[in-house]
Amino acid sequence: MNTEPRPQQPTVPAATAQRLQDAMKRLRARLRAESGQNATGLTATQLGVLASVIREGPVTAARLAALEHVSAQAITQILTVLKAAGLVHSEPDPLDGRKKLVSADASATELIDRILAGRGSFLARAIDQVVAPEEREDLEKAVDLLERLAEADLDGLNGLGGGGR
Repeated sequence: MNTEPRPQQPTVPAATAQRLQDAMKRLRARLRAESGQNATGLTATQLGVLASVIREGPVTAARLAALEHVSAQAITQILTVLKAAGLVHSEPDPLDGRKKLVSADASATELIDRILAGRGSFLARAIDQVVAPEEREDLEKAVDLLERLAEADLDGLNGLGGGGR
């Protein structure tokens, strides 16, 4: 019997993984600044929940917690902030009066649309200025790779590889 350890598959150098993580972090920060998201006074998580309320329509807090992968307590805290800002409201569920349905105010839709448009506008301008026409195909390939990374299911652990978020 051979007791020598099996050679490991080649892995991406840690430096490359760190560069990717740093670049994504800087790009997210730039998108927040360029889109006006920072000026809203809301966190990225709060805005994410707000976008889910808009997308899902009238929705329960329990459903939001499941969608956002956070606790019921966290959703309650976020909804309290969003209600105080006048961005969402709740009313009794007509099918089950014990539950409340959360809906977005029209101003919330305008806010999210403005942020998304700002992000898209910045990226389009940045691509036009920074990415040469002959590099556009490379950019498309990079986007494809990033999408695959985002969808990776490592060891059946939803892409977390057992290491957490």
